[in-house]
Amino acid sequence: MGYLCFGCFGGGNNQMTKEEQRLASEEARARAAEAAEKRQEQFDNSTTGKAAQAQVEGMQKQSTNSNKGEPALKWQMG
Repeated sequence: MGYLCFGCFGGGNNQMTKEEQRLASEEARARAAEAAEKRQEQFDNSTTGKAAQAQVEGMQKQSTNSNKGEPALKWQMG
């Protein structure tokens, strides 16, 4: 049977391709993070984003806990 030379057919370049893949993944993650930040900033500056922020703030103000540490449901024996 025939024997193949791995060095001749790219078998020796596995380490280099893995390193290139790692660098490409890092770059892709960085670009994705930048794009996500840009989309978040655009949303925050939009009318919808401002309305959502106002709604969240309103909910936080409204959710003052009236039971002040007391459990909402109490067990009753008997």
